Amino acid sequence: MLGLILTILIVGAVAGFVARLLVPGKQDLSVVATIVLGIVGSFVGGLLGYLLFGKDASDGLLQPAGIIGSIIGAVVALLIWTAAHRRTSARV
Repeated sequence: MLGLILTILIVGAVAGFVARLLVPGKQDLSVVATIVLGIVGSFVGGLLGYLLFGKDASDGLLQPAGIIGSIIGAVVALLIWTAAHRRTSARV
């Protein structure tokens, strides 16, 4: 169980940092927020993989992805976050 948690944190950190490098612009995210971004990206990547390829249907619709899927999902999640953050910043 501890190994699973550590693996999720490490993959989340790597995916979050790579996503922040790939997405242009400044993101005001802490290290913890970057790890959470990677973890969320892992689940977004798993969902996209399931919807696009129909794989792992026995594991359910919401499942973690591998490192490539996690990075793709984190980029998607970061783009959505920056668009939403930009919209709320413009109102203030």
